[in-house]
Amino acid sequence: MPQKASFHAVVSGRVQGVFFRMFVHREATALKVCGTVRNLPDGRVEVRAEGERSSLEALLERLRKGPPRAQVTGVEADWDEFMHEFDRFDIEY
Repeated sequence: MPQKASFHAVVSGRVQGVFFRMFVHREATALKVCGTVRNLPDGRVEVRAEGERSSLEALLERLRKGPPRAQVTGVEADWDEFMHEFDRFDIEY
């Protein structure tokens, strides 16, 4: 059985105003990952995600690249136990 986990990540760089949240939503949905993505007041983007560990690792790799207009300078991620907090992936506005 696949191992499930969750993470909280904060993405730095030019990540607002470049469709980053939409990019994360599309990638997470394709990977069957649940959670949320939102802009932070300081210009960073926060991602909370849960699902199969391998899918989460793939999502983290994609966060490090971002969409074409983004310039990611850092991704800080903290791993945690799977808590089944989410049933889908949502963009928070």
